[in-house]
Amino acid sequence: MLIKTQINSRNFLAFVHDVFASALAWFIAFWLRFNLDGPQPWLDFVLQTLPWIVPVQALIFWQLGLYRGIWRYASLLDLKGILLAVGIAGLSVPLILLMGQVHNIVPRSVLVLDPILLAALMCGSRLAFRLWKEHRLYGVWRNQGEPVLVMGAGEAAATLIKELSKTREWRVVGFLDDDPVKRSRNIHGVKVLGRLDEVGALADRLGVKRVIIVMPSADSKVRRAAIDHCTKAGLSAFILPSFSDLLGSKSITKKIRKVQVEDLLGREPVILDTAGLHEFLMGQVVMVTGGGGSIGSELCRQIIGFKPNLLVLFEMNEFSAYQVEQEFSQAYPDQQIVYIIGDIKNQARVEQVLSQYRPKVIFHAAAYKHVPLMEDHNAWEAIQNNVQGTYTIATAAIKHNVEKFVLISTDKAVNPVNVMGASKRLAEMVCQGLQRDAKTRFAMVRFGNVLGSTGSVIPKFYAQIAKGGPITVTHPEVIRYFMSIPEAARLVLQAGLMELGGEIFLLDMGEPIKIADLAKDMIKLSGYTEDEIKIIYTGLRSGEKLFEELLSNNEFSLPTPHPKLRMARARQVEKHELINILEWLVKTKVLNDDQVRRDLRRLIPEYQPNAKPDLRMVAPDIYAAEG
Repeated sequence: MLIKTQINSRNFLAFVHDVFASALAWFIAFWLRFNLDGPQPWLDFVLQTLPWIVPVQALIFWQLGLYRGIWRYASLLDLKGILLAVGIAGLSVPLILLMGQVHNIVPRSVLVLDPILLAALMCGSRLAFRLWKEHRLYGVWRNQGEPVLVMGAGEAAATLIKELSKTREWRVVGFLDDDPVKRSRNIHGVKVLGRLDEVGALADRLGVKRVIIVMPSADSKVRRAAIDHCTKAGLSAFILPSFSDLLGSKSITKKIRKVQVEDLLGREPVILDTAGLHEFLMGQVVMVTGGGGSIGSELCRQIIGFKPNLLVLFEMNEFSAYQVEQEFSQAYPDQQIVYIIGDIKNQARVEQVLSQYRPKVIFHAAAYKHVPLMEDHNAWEAIQNNVQGTYTIATAAIKHNVEKFVLISTDKAVNPVNVMGASKRLAEMVCQGLQRDAKTRFAMVRFGNVLGSTGSVIPKFYAQIAKGGPITVTHPEVIRYFMSIPEAARLVLQAGLMELGGEIFLLDMGEPIKIADLAKDMIKLSGYTEDEIKIIYTGLRSGEKLFEELLSNNEFSLPTPHPKLRMARARQVEKHELINILEWLVKTKVLNDDQVRRDLRRLIPEYQPNAKPDLRMVAPDIYAAEG
C-alpha cells in the first residue's frame, strides 16, 4: 500500500533536497568508477541516464512517505525508512535502464555504488541537520542550567537526561547507582559517579543542592533509602514517580516534582482487575454518596475511567459538590454525571433519586469521620448520619433492586473507644443484618487514614510548618496506618467487584507509622531542621487510641484473590440485634453525649468508651490470625 504525504513548504524542500541528492549520488558513482578522472567521456553517460534515474527514485521516495517526519527529530525509524526506499530504488534502476535501452552504457559498479552513496547523503544530511539544530537551540544553555545529580542510572534516567538536555533549567552533572556494573560508565556523556549513599559527599564536591530520584522500577525500600540519603545531606529531593511520566510529555520538567509524604510510605502500586471492573461498571449507572468528599470524589474519578453510562454524585455539601462539578466538567467532558444535593437521612429524597436513576451499584462514602468533633457535643449527630443515614440508603437500595452496595468503613470501628468508630461499627452491623433477607449484595471495606483527606493530619502539619511551627502531635507513641487516597479508592472498587454478600474487607495498610516520625519527615522534606520547627506533644484527645486495628478480638481474616485485600470472618449479626438498633434509632429523639455512649455499650459489646491506652502495648499484627 502506498503512503500519502501531505504537501507543505518543509516537506517540499526536503523532497527537492533528495532529488538533488539522487542526481549527485549518480554523478559521484560515475566519478568513482572512472578513478576520479575528468568529466569526459563519462559525463555524457551521466546526462543521458539522469532523466531515467532521478524521476524514478523521487517517485519511490515520495510514495513511501519519507517526507512526513521532521528533520530536527530524525530517528532510527526515519533512517530505516530511507534505507528501505533506497533499496527499492536500487533494484528498480536496472529495470528502468533496461526498459529505456540505455543499460549498456552504465557500468555494473555504478549500480552498486549509487544506492550506497545515496543512502549516505540522505541519512547524513538529516542527522547533520538535527545535530546543528539541537546545538543551536540547547548547546549554549547546557552549562547555564542548575546542576543536579540523578539517583538511578537505568532506562528511565537515560530517557530523562536526553529530555533535560533540551531545557534551560537543569544540568545533570552525574548519576548515582548501587549497581557496581554501572560504576564509571557514561550515559549520554554523563558519568555514573558512585553509590546512592555517597550523594552528600558528591553534592558538596560538585556544588549541587538538588537531586532527582529516577528509580520507578526499584523496590519501595530502595526509593525510601534514597530519599533518606538526600534529607540527611540537606539536599532538595525531587522525584519522577514512573517511567510513563516521560512519555508523551511536552515538558519533562513539569513531571518532576518535589518528594511528598506519599513517597515515604513505601507502598507498591495497586494492580487492579481492570477487565473485571470494566465488566462491573462499564455502561452501568453508578451512585456515590459523599461524592464531594476526599474519598468519594476519588472514587468518582476512578469509576469514570471504567466508562459508566451515568455517574450519580450524591452530596449534602453544596460547595463540595460545586468544586467537583467544576473539576469534572473540564476533566471529563464526555462523561454523563448528575450532581445531586441531598441528605442521606432524608428518606424521601433518597427514594426519589434511586427511583429516577436506578443505579446498579452504590458506593456509600458519606459519613461524619472526625473523631474528637463527633466525641464531644455531636455524638447523636454522628449516630444519625452514620447509622440512620446508612440504614436509609441501604433499605432504599434493596427496595429499588440495586445489585451491589459498598459501605466505606474504618479501622476505628474495630474495638471502638470513640463514638465515631462505634457509629461505623453499627453501620456495618446494619448492612450485615439487612443482608439476610436482601437480594442486594452488601460489602463493607475497612481501612485506616488516607493522606490528604478532609481532617487528615498531613494538611494540618503542612499548615503548621508554613507558619514556622510548632507541629502539634498528641503523643510520641501514637501510630496510624496510612495509604494514599487513589490507592484506597482502587481497592474499594476491587472489593466491590469481589463481594458475594455481607463480607467485611480489610485493605492492606502496610506498616504502621509513628505520627511523630511522620512529622519529623515532613520537617526534613520542607527543608527545615527539628531545631527550627519544634514538635510539641499535646496528649491524646477524647476518644483517641494509641493505635488502630482492623480486626476485633473475635475476628480473623482470610485471603482473597487480590494480594492487598483480605476478608474478615466477623461474627454474625443476629436478627434481634438489628431490631434493637432500629428500634433505638426510631424511638429515640435526641440524646446527649453520655446517653449515646451508654446506649452504644448495650448495642456493641466490644465498645469501651474512654478506654485509657496501655503504653506498654504495641500495634498488633492485623493479619496474624487466619482461622
